[in-house]
Formats: sequence, C-alpha cells, structure tokens
Amino acid sequence: MKKLDETLTMLKDLTDAKGIPGNEREPREVMRKYIEPYADELKTDGLGSLIAEKVGLENGPKIMIAGHLDEVGFMVTQIDDKGFVRFQTVGGWWSQVMLAQRVTIVTNKGDVTGVIGSKPPHILSPEARKKPVEIKDMFIDIGASSREEVLEWGVKPGDQVVPYFEFTVLNNEKMLLAKAWDNRIGCAIAIDVLKQLKGVDHPNVVYGVGTVQEEVGLRGAKTAANMIQPDIAFGVDVGIAGDTPGVSEKEALGKMGKGPQIILYDASMVSHKGLRDFVTDVADELAIPYQFDAMAGGGTDSGAIHISANGVPALSITIATRYIHSHAAMLHRDDYEHAVKLITEVIKRLDADTVKNITFN
Repeated sequence: MKKLDETLTMLKDLTDAKGIPGNEREPREVMRKYIEPYADELKTDGLGSLIAEKVGLENGPKIMIAGHLDEVGFMVTQIDDKGFVRFQTVGGWWSQVMLAQRVTIVTNKGDVTGVIGSKPPHILSPEARKKPVEIKDMFIDIGASSREEVLEWGVKPGDQVVPYFEFTVLNNEKMLLAKAWDNRIGCAIAIDVLKQLKGVDHPNVVYGVGTVQEEVGLRGAKTAANMIQPDIAFGVDVGIAGDTPGVSEKEALGKMGKGPQIILYDASMVSHKGLRDFVTDVADELAIPYQFDAMAGGGTDSGAIHISANGVPALSITIATRYIHSHAAMLHRDDYEHAVKLITEVIKRLDADTVKNITFN
C-alpha cells in the first residue's frame, strides 16, 4: 500500500470506522480526535451528534457545517437454528450490490466476519435466475453450525453489521476508493475547515458538526441544529457522479474532479437563493471550480437544519461520488480540497451585515 499523507490518513481512519445509524460512537471518536486541536469547545447533543465550536468573534453570526457520522449498513434481527443470521437494512440499499459481499458484525465480544448469502443460482429455475434476489431472502453466513454457536461468539439481535472494505488509493492517486464516503467525507470537510481557520480572524462562531442518523431521516441534524440555533448552515455530503457509462447528463450532471457540487434543489430542500449566490460569487472571485446539480430524490442534513427553530438559510455542498450506498464508493481528492477551500473562504466573509443581507435576499 502507498504511504499515506496526513490528509489520507485522516480519511482512512474516518472511513474505516464502523458506525451505522444509532451506532456512531466509533466514527464520533475518530472525528473528535481530529477536530479537537482546532476547537474551543466540544459537546454532543442528546442523540450523540458531535459539535465542535470555534469562536472567531464572540456574539458573531453562528455558522454550522454539518457532515453525518453514520453510514448505511444492517442490523441483526434474528438467528435461525442452523446459525444463519437474519438482518434488517439500515439506510437505503439496492439488492443488486449486496450478495456475496463481506460484512463485519460488531458485537460486545469483538468483530465477527460474515458474508451475505442466498439460495445458489444453480438450483433456481431459469425464470427465477433472471430476477434479482430480494433482500428479505438474503442472510448472513458467519460459518456457524447452530444458534448456540452464534450466541457463544457474541452475536445478538440489535448488533450493527457494517460493510467491509479496505481504504484504497488508486493508480490515479487523486481517486480514492473506500466504504462510508457517505458521509465521512462531510465530517472530514468540517474538520479541515476548522483546521484552515486556526489562527485566522473570522467574524463569526463556527460549528463543525458530525451528525447522527442522517441515513434514516436527518435526525441528528435536527437535534444538533436545535442546540446550536445557527444563522447560516452548510450540509456537506456526497452527491451523484454522472460520469460513468450509460448515464446521461439529463439524469445526473455531476463529474468527478470538476469541483464541489452546489445543490440547487433536492427532495428535502430548495436551496436558499441568497446563500447560493453568495457562495458562487466567492468561488468565481477566487477561481475555485464548482458545478451545479439538482436531484429529484434524496436529501442531506440541510433538509432538517433549514426548518429548525425559526428557519435557517442553508445550502448543500456535495462531492460527486460514484457507487454510493454500496461497499465501495469512489471520489476525487481535488473536489474535497476545493470544497474545504470554498467553505473556509465563505466563512471568512460571513459577518453580521453580510448574513443579514443574505437572509433577506
């Protein structure tokens, strides 16, 4: 494996951490370790979202940057007599990316390796073979021969099950392959924005936030926003990359390496026009590349944040990513670094008057 620099080491640590919705302790501790040196105060909300506060100007506007800590995965629901593990999906999964994939069951006694199985195609009828296997007909095989053996190994209902994948830098070293880019890349952006602001004057108070339970309904974003009560918010997440074979520009505009995506519209939010214009003006001024995107479905933490308290001008900034909600997703390092730069430069300009102008734009 190629030697990893400081940024890649952080990205590996974040994506390697195991944390489905409701089980975010491990990624939260990784994020805490990396963001602590740049924060004046660290706290959590009642659901477990991590909130790192950095004061530039006390009583200045409050700016929230939210990435979510959770990743899509599974939960053990029952164990049958023969020792096969039944599970529930947690977050959105497409059945075609699941079969024969390796998973890790996190138990009180340690990690247990398994593989997602189904009835073999060799014994199916030709018609059945043509159809995708339904998730309800899949199971996890951990090599046990009985329910007793499974219980002995520490596996029990409610345990989280996480995709297994090794963080990989590809031959093109800008291309990074890992599980859980959705959305440890957002957490990394929040960390690095605070890092860029270290020792820098900024006319506001910045909150770098790792939210919980985004994949099951933007839940931690809601509780964290209620706690912070921000004046401006950015949801940072992965977006859709439309640059693979068979995808038309009409279906997905995003391209890897062409800059962060400014989301105009998704199922959770119409982006705030004043904030969107301000951000793109800063990008244009500094020649930071960006691309627009709109999605009929899906949403980010901005969807919950913008309707918290009395309403918050919010914008989603995303990283074009291939193969999200599978075992291995791919993104481009330049997009990540440009997103950090853009958000940092925007924050430096968000003083009280500017925020007031944006709000009523």
